[in-house]
Amino acid sequence: MEKLVLKEKIGYALGDGAANIAWRGVATFLFIFYTDVFGINPAAVGVLMLIARFGDGIVDIIMGIICDRTNSKYGKFRPWILWTAVPLGITLSLLFTSPNLGPTGKIVYAYATYLTFFIMYTANNIPYGALMAVMTGDDKERTSLGSYRMVGAFTGGMVVQGALLFLVVHFGNINPTIDLQKLDAQKYEVTVSTNKDVKNVNIKTKDGIAMFTWADPGMADSINVPTQGKSFSMEAQKEYSFIVSGEKNLETKNITIIDQKKGYSNSIYLLSIFLSLFLIVTFATTKERVQPPKEQKTNLGKDLKDLIKNKPWIILLIIGLLFNVYNSIKQGIVVIYFTHYLHNQLLAASYMVGLMLASIAGAMITSPLGKRLGKRNLFIYALIFSGIVNALLAFCNANNITGIFIIGIISEFGAAIFPTLFFAMLGDAADYSEFKNGRRATGLVYSAGSFATKFGGGIAGAIIGFVLAAFNYNGQDTISIQGAVPGIIMLMSWIPTIIALIAAGVMTLYPLNQKRMDEITIELNNRRAKAQLSQ
Repeated sequence: MEKLVLKEKIGYALGDGAANIAWRGVATFLFIFYTDVFGINPAAVGVLMLIARFGDGIVDIIMGIICDRTNSKYGKFRPWILWTAVPLGITLSLLFTSPNLGPTGKIVYAYATYLTFFIMYTANNIPYGALMAVMTGDDKERTSLGSYRMVGAFTGGMVVQGALLFLVVHFGNINPTIDLQKLDAQKYEVTVSTNKDVKNVNIKTKDGIAMFTWADPGMADSINVPTQGKSFSMEAQKEYSFIVSGEKNLETKNITIIDQKKGYSNSIYLLSIFLSLFLIVTFATTKERVQPPKEQKTNLGKDLKDLIKNKPWIILLIIGLLFNVYNSIKQGIVVIYFTHYLHNQLLAASYMVGLMLASIAGAMITSPLGKRLGKRNLFIYALIFSGIVNALLAFCNANNITGIFIIGIISEFGAAIFPTLFFAMLGDAADYSEFKNGRRATGLVYSAGSFATKFGGGIAGAIIGFVLAAFNYNGQDTISIQGAVPGIIMLMSWIPTIIALIAAGVMTLYPLNQKRMDEITIELNNRRAKAQLSQ
């Protein structure tokens, strides 16, 4: 029942800050990196995410078993955080590296790096999640620790989602030759060229206001839609011309052309360094206190049998899967939505920062609301609230920026409650198993959380890929992008809402209300006190 000091809570929170540099970076940017920068078909990306994350979900169970059987002077879970800190940063960097390969080579490289990354993520995140359950035996203190964890997670997510696109601009600058001719007060012809081939660049003005259309009929798509920037590939010494309108006193220094391949890679390399450092701090500042019962013998068959009969765990597994599909669709479509529907990619960074701030607020209020309403009831209310608000995005047109921000932020406030409660409730499921069976397999129980997170993300990636493919989306072709806009809007709005409402229905079956948890906590603490006295 030892209370955790602030230093330990913050140290633990930094671990999820690190994990979310990786997780949010992959969930938010990898899909558009694969399709628009690396040049992989969206349906192929969807299949990759589904297959790889399902397989990785199985690895989660294995990792949970390994953790429960790890014995070191640092404990069962903490050493894994140290051992995987640097390898996780390296594999994240490889994920956003795009070697010059053919179509088959790209798929092979994507599978190899994606699978390796998630094996490292599993070896780090399963022990990290389970560590929460053994830092304290007080379920209310775990809820408080969960709030700190989610503040760390959302702060890490805010760093990567808010800073990455600006880092891409910084690292991806190709210093092109730009010629500008003024046609009238707010209309210019801009011609650009470079001395090297660049596979995928994005041109826009720094303020992001001006509208670009192709001046060369041979380069234009059939409708030549004016957009706040254009994405295209450049050949060395070849000139590309645009008609740019909507900004006064435009100068060449106000026009940016970004090599997205170089920009993404170098940005992720930098963030990966911080990821590894944060994980090392987490290892150094935390402590394991709750141990399995002294008389418990290692028995994998018994552990698995107890797990399958653990109704709270089964319900949480399904809930975790559903809410992660919900969150992952919302995260995975944001950059595509802002790039190809609102035609302002950098605005996505501001939007995601707004979501992260709302998430931090949601995580901070979860503990007091959970004590007042109970974790189960709060989970149900949050699912319904966030889902219904999110559906309102279907009614926002491309010019309704304020409405999109307000709806997204309010919906995310409710969505932040899901993971905050979920990981605390997995600790409750571990307590329930110990209460009912006299055995504790914390790592195995927490593997459900990682499995749900990853496989849910895989299902979300598959849904995004299949929906975009159904609308013939090609991230390197302007015509197909415009035709896929209805599908992009669907993915941003009502498709996630349906999933949230289904999850709310499933959550009504969860059996551990607050009264029941209070009884279990008191009984377990009495058992542990008696065990200590008998030693």
